[in-house]
Amino acid sequence: MKKLFRLFLVAVLFVTGMGISHALGLNTTESVQMAAVTAVPSQLKNTIAEKEMLKQLRHVHSWVGEIRSRQNWVNNDTIKIPKRGKAPSVLIDNTNYPIVKNNREDSHVVVSLHKFDTENTVVTDDELYALPYEKTSDVQMQHRETLEDTTAEYGIWGLAPQKAKETENLYVVETTGEDDKTGRLMLTSKDLRKLQEKMNKAGIDKKGRVLVLSDDHVSDLLEEDRKFYTQYQNHTEGVISKNYYGFIVYEDSTNPQYNDSLEKLPFGSATVGRTASVVFHKGSTAKATGTVKRFMRDASNDPEMRESTIGFRLWHIIVAYGVEGSAAIVSGKA
Repeated sequence: MKKLFRLFLVAVLFVTGMGISHALGLNTTESVQMAAVTAVPSQLKNTIAEKEMLKQLRHVHSWVGEIRSRQNWVNNDTIKIPKRGKAPSVLIDNTNYPIVKNNREDSHVVVSLHKFDTENTVVTDDELYALPYEKTSDVQMQHRETLEDTTAEYGIWGLAPQKAKETENLYVVETTGEDDKTGRLMLTSKDLRKLQEKMNKAGIDKKGRVLVLSDDHVSDLLEEDRKFYTQYQNHTEGVISKNYYGFIVYEDSTNPQYNDSLEKLPFGSATVGRTASVVFHKGSTAKATGTVKRFMRDASNDPEMRESTIGFRLWHIIVAYGVEGSAAIVSGKA
C-alpha cells in the first residue's frame, strides 16, 4: 500500500510539474517522458490519461462553447434532463382574493450519453527507437482531437430538426437567393430576417439564438451583405458576430444535409444531400461528458509483434431539451 502511494506521488509530481507525455499525450522532453513512464504503474497511467482527456476535451473556439455544461445532471453515463411544469398565470390589477394556488408538476427524462470509440492505433517499439519525437504522446493527442471533432459533428447533427414542425417551433426553411451557377440557391440576409420573424412571432427568447453557418452559406453572405463581410473580416476565435440579425454566428464544415423532401439525412450517410445551416437556442441546450477509458496494451505484453496498442472510449452528449428555436436553413434548388 505504501509503495503504491509513493508511486502515486511520483505520478502527481510529474503531472503537476513537468507532465507525463507518455501517459497524458502532452509535449515534454523525452528524458522526462521516459522517467515518468518507468515510475508509474500501467493502471495509474491509464487513470491519469483518462483524467487528462476529460480536462482537455473543451471544444475551444467553436459553437459548442456557447452551450452550458450540465455535468451535475450526469450519473452512470446517463443524463437526467429536467422538464418544467406549467408556468403560472399572471393576474393584472387583480381584486379577487385569495389568489388561486397551483402545484407545479415537474418531471424529467433520462437519456443515455452516446458512446464514442476510437479505432486502435499501433505503435511499434522500432518506431519509438527510430523517431526523433515521442509518438505515443502524439497518438494520444490525435485521439483526443478526433473525439473532439466527432462529438461536435454528431452534436450539430443531433441539434438540427428532423423536419419542419412549426407547431412545435421547429423550422426547416429553404434559401431563396440567386442561382450560384450550380443549381443551388444562395442564402440571403432576407432569408435570415424571415426566420428571425418566425421566431419572434412564436415568442422564442431573442437572447441565445446561435446560428451555425455551413461553408456555402458563409460564402453566400460574404457575396451579398457588406455588413456581414465587415464583421466576418474582423471575427476572432471563430465567432463572426455577436449580433447578426439577432443570431450569435459561427461556421462549421460538418453541418448536416437534407434531402429534397427537406428531411435530415442520417448521420454519416453516403448520400449527397443539400447543405444546411443550423440554429439552436443555447438556453434549452445542454452538453455533458461521462466516463472516458483508455485501452492500452504495452509492447512488453506483446512478445510476438512488440508493439503497443492504444484506443479510447468516451461517453458524451450534446442535446436540446427544449425544441424552441431549433431550425435548419437548407439550400434551395433552382
